[in-house]
Amino acid sequence: MPTSKLDKENLQRIEDIDRNIHAPARLKIMACLAVVEKADFIFLMRQTGLSRGNLSPNLRKLEEADYIKIQKEFVDRIPRTIVQLTENGRAALETYRESMQSVLSELLGK
Repeated sequence: MPTSKLDKENLQRIEDIDRNIHAPARLKIMACLAVVEKADFIFLMRQTGLSRGNLSPNLRKLEEADYIKIQKEFVDRIPRTIVQLTENGRAALETYRESMQSVLSELLGK
């Protein structure tokens, strides 16, 4: 059995993890955008499995946090929404990854 370091401080670090990213829907969006330069709304909807009604408010939260940039354009008179990570978003995702690894490593004794 691994020796863990379960204490109030380690558990508190979980509370400090970026909630803008930690929500499952937003983590899916951020992970998808991390591997592509840009993505349109339909692509994100299909890749994440989120509905239109769920994807839109989560994109809005990420945009408000300055983690993504949203561009609206028309292609052959059809509206198209293009989404991409900002530099702040890329940095926040990396910080999130490092924080999660650190917290879990300490809690699980690895």
